[in-house]
Amino acid sequence: MAEARSPRRRGRTTLLIAAAAVLGVVAGTCAGYLIQADRDPTPLPSLSQPTLAQAKGDGPEPLSAAQDRRVKTDGDLRKLLVKKPAGTKKAVWLSSVDGWLSLPAYADTYVKPGPAFGDAISDEFRRAVSTGWTKGQADFEVQLVQFRQEEVLAASEVTSGNQSWAADESATRSWALPGTEDGMAYAHDKPRTKPGYLPQYYAEAYAWRGDVAVMVWIYDTKPIPKKSIMDLAERQMERL
Repeated sequence: MAEARSPRRRGRTTLLIAAAAVLGVVAGTCAGYLIQADRDPTPLPSLSQPTLAQAKGDGPEPLSAAQDRRVKTDGDLRKLLVKKPAGTKKAVWLSSVDGWLSLPAYADTYVKPGPAFGDAISDEFRRAVSTGWTKGQADFEVQLVQFRQEEVLAASEVTSGNQSWAADESATRSWALPGTEDGMAYAHDKPRTKPGYLPQYYAEAYAWRGDVAVMVWIYDTKPIPKKSIMDLAERQMERL
């Protein structure tokens, strides 16, 4: 899996800006009091206000799922996962339970679970789901990770971080994912090796849409074609 991003430092600039804003308010208030002290009192306006006309009708119709994607992503996130292809076996190595991936399980998919757990908390992790299957010697996995995004645009930031790690690998080919703002797919031509195990080639893709980050991996004992990772990533993005 992709390695966890380095912890990001936050708060110092925000604190400095906040302090400057407070000083500005205090200074402005003092100046206001000095000016007002030399002026005659201003009569207050009448408390009675004209009655506002009420709009007629029941209001606009709510947007459909096709018009408002939050209608789709606020439902059962598992239904947005790409379907397991026919003729494949269900993955027994998935960390998810009934499709749902807990925060600890999500963090554990990184090389450094501790920093990844902390990053997920800072990124306002909401929930995650995953699916996977096996075909021959190849393993396939897809994750959807949703964030609250009240303070941070985490889906795009997490995607960018994962893309940076993928792009830094040696002997890597990469392609832009059609239909996405900045989604990318990568195929690594240098296998991972370990004594007693077959060499492992892998490909990965990262993209986002709204508050959902999309992560796709393929592992095999032979080099992975561009078509395999691109097709899987595109099929998943189409469901969002």
